[in-house]
Amino acid sequence: MKISIIGAGSWSTAMATVLARKGHGVTLCARKEKDVEKMSKTRENVNHIAGVRLPDNITFSTLKDIPPSDIAVFGVPAQHVREVLENVKFKTNGVVNLAKGLEIKSLKRMEEVFKDFTDVPYATISGPSHAEEVAKEIPTSVVVSSRNESFAKFVQKEFSTGNFRLYLNDDLTGVEIGGALKNVVAIAAGVLDGLGGWDNSKAAIITRGLAEISRMGVKMGAQSKTFMGLAGLGDLVVTCTSKYSRNRMTGELLGRGGTFSKKSSFVVEGAYTVVAELTLAKNLEVEVPIAEAVYSLIYKHVSPFELMERLMRRPLKRE
Repeated sequence: MKISIIGAGSWSTAMATVLARKGHGVTLCARKEKDVEKMSKTRENVNHIAGVRLPDNITFSTLKDIPPSDIAVFGVPAQHVREVLENVKFKTNGVVNLAKGLEIKSLKRMEEVFKDFTDVPYATISGPSHAEEVAKEIPTSVVVSSRNESFAKFVQKEFSTGNFRLYLNDDLTGVEIGGALKNVVAIAAGVLDGLGGWDNSKAAIITRGLAEISRMGVKMGAQSKTFMGLAGLGDLVVTCTSKYSRNRMTGELLGRGGTFSKKSSFVVEGAYTVVAELTLAKNLEVEVPIAEAVYSLIYKHVSPFELMERLMRRPLKRE
């Protein structure tokens, strides 16, 4: 197949290597011309996944020159998806989204954002899949979900390899909610690492975070069982514990007394998604105490110790 990958960050680049190693013709489309030139010359994306050689059947272009494709894979950060869709031209038979987040302005999931621009078959890939390990061919399992079952099965077949396994999941809403909200919980988990790495506390944050995500997801039309799978529990665990997790690392920085900066060299999806999550939670009348604590930590600069005390002193109740 001919596959265009829009965006040249770490996850996009990792996916490019997976698809190219399977034999597909892949074009990796970067925003800056200088990045295209550098990757073409070095066969490496040193800005995002240094040390991984990009296969010879990957070509490079800018977002201004996206070639026609059988499938267009979008690896653009959630808050920039709409901007890219508004400004780039591409021709494809189907779209696969990699972004995990909720759009702040519209409160929409990624499927809903794409619907504003295209009616080709759409799917999302989600699950525990840090780009650094995927690119190094470390065995990884994820899910693919779509409203179009035949398209989901097509993506499953064409994207799966001996080291990258896709499962089908028919709950697209739940898959996207799980992928978005786990980033918020991971920031909270990272704070505990910054404070010294408290295992009891982290286990509680992950478990209660999963309950929080499930409450939100079900209210938004998702199936509760989705959150016990790869797109829920699996993704949550890896994001809360991995050395590669940007969201966890941001929480660790905050736990050590640092502050969040939007000028960071990498995108911290959870710091933006939490804003949309709190608005949605209020509209849906869902309790999200962990998300509230993360928001207060990032945007109100409340002490993590004060936030912990608030969480621990909430009214007692059944699990």
